[in-house]
Amino acid sequence: MDKKDSIRVEIFGLTMSTTVSGGGYAIILKETEGERRLPIIIGHFEAQAIAFELEGMKPPRPLTHDLLKNIIETLGYHVEYVLINELRDSTFFAKIKLDSYEIDEIDARPSDAIAMALRFTAPIFVASEILDEIGFVPEGDKNDIPSHNDNEGDLDHDAEDYAKGEDKESKLQQLKTELDEAVNNEDYEKAAQLRDEIKKLEISNLN
Repeated sequence: MDKKDSIRVEIFGLTMSTTVSGGGYAIILKETEGERRLPIIIGHFEAQAIAFELEGMKPPRPLTHDLLKNIIETLGYHVEYVLINELRDSTFFAKIKLDSYEIDEIDARPSDAIAMALRFTAPIFVASEILDEIGFVPEGDKNDIPSHNDNEGDLDHDAEDYAKGEDKESKLQQLKTELDEAVNNEDYEKAAQLRDEIKKLEISNLN
């Protein structure tokens, strides 16, 4: 699969998935110049590695993807891009491309490829045929902003919504502080639980 037959995407969200027995996570990719989304189910540890990087969290000791980044940089290379290039038997496949013409694209799971792309601030691409096949546009996603009438009842509701928003922001800051402490203490299980709570609260703020 040539990169010219692909579309650049960005990370739209990371959320828990109810479709995986025993619990799992879904990373939502969105094309940068469009509205189509692509969900990919990933594992707990890969979700943690991606979430830490998205939130700018630095663990006291390097995690697996941090170690890989250090090794690649020590060898004098950089990740140029990652490409989710194939969907076969309900499984996604990906490639990691280093900035060397002498090294072919490296096979990888999409979750690992995305985690590495984040650490190198490298672009993420998805094969056009994958987005054409299973990409979707959420209903009501565009211009979904409620209108308000200028009457007293609406003003009361706005004030209530504002107060609720302040409560959520306060709770969000508290959870983020606890997350920092858990990471510093290398309590990654607690950190993962706190991160899930933060994500749920952030998603509720969008509703």
